[in-house]
Amino acid sequence: MISGLIHVARPADTAIEGLADTLSALVAGVAAGLVGDAVIVTAAASEALETIAEGSGATLVVRPVGTNPWIAGAKVARRDWLLCLEPGDIPSEGWIRSLDRFVGTARPDTALGRMRRPHAGLPGRLAARGESVIGVTRPRAGDVVRRERLLAGLPFAPRLKVRLLTARLERA
Repeated sequence: MISGLIHVARPADTAIEGLADTLSALVAGVAAGLVGDAVIVTAAASEALETIAEGSGATLVVRPVGTNPWIAGAKVARRDWLLCLEPGDIPSEGWIRSLDRFVGTARPDTALGRMRRPHAGLPGRLAARGESVIGVTRPRAGDVVRRERLLAGLPFAPRLKVRLLTARLERA
């Protein structure tokens, strides 16, 4: 099983709507037995975020200033693998089977899988291409990361090799 980590950088109305879409998409993973829990990470609490977290059964984490949001979420996540997402990220069809296969067959030295993000801008896509060759120093939305590696601190040392997944993320 995996934990879904959703980083809400700015709790504006559009982010709240996107968060609801992302949490709704994770319900299929819960029903399939892949997603065990969800953690919403934000820098500033808001009543809307508290309401969504309470209604969905997710854990709301208000991270201290200067801490990495993925690490703050990993500290309260309950599963060994973490799916990093942003509000509005919706896994496309077939994501459950792809992530389940990745988590179930990953060797002990495999610590990071990456979903494709066709909606990412050109700089982000170029950076992802480079990281597939030289390794990853920090996670981004769309990554499936071992919790223990994330809790060990950033940047990842040594750089983590990326295993590209067949699943992809769309935007709501």
